[in-house]
Amino acid sequence: MKNALSSWNPLRELEDFQNRILGAFNPASTVRHGNNGRQQSLAMTEWVPLVDITETDEGYFITAELPQVNKEDVKVTVENGMLTITGERKFEKDEGDRKKYHRVERAYGCFARSFSLPDDSDTSSVDAQFKDGMLDIRIAKSEAARPKQIEVKVN
Repeated sequence: MKNALSSWNPLRELEDFQNRILGAFNPASTVRHGNNGRQQSLAMTEWVPLVDITETDEGYFITAELPQVNKEDVKVTVENGMLTITGERKFEKDEGDRKKYHRVERAYGCFARSFSLPDDSDTSSVDAQFKDGMLDIRIAKSEAARPKQIEVKVN
């Protein structure tokens, strides 16, 4: 029987405990220490496309980054004042693929993003364009909500 001594590091135990607790609430945050002491992720993160939302006098604009997503795999819906973008980024692996994957860090799978539309948005005039992995959505403001310039008359 071999005796093995290892140094006790109370901070590492505290960190491991914290990671287990956080992992219960957010599996993507779970980490462990590898043989070299570096942290390594245990769980694959969920992929959520990044968006920019801007506003002008004419309307609202949402730009979403959807790299390696096909136009056919993206759907934009408006219902009950909520705009939803859904889709899927597929992991392309051929049946005859002889590649040996050592690491896959990019996330794949289905995604969904929902946004509450402001009361002044005109949901009947939503326009979506998809080009080069970018989804551009334009939501016009209702005519009543647009600013109007009123001429001041001098008597």
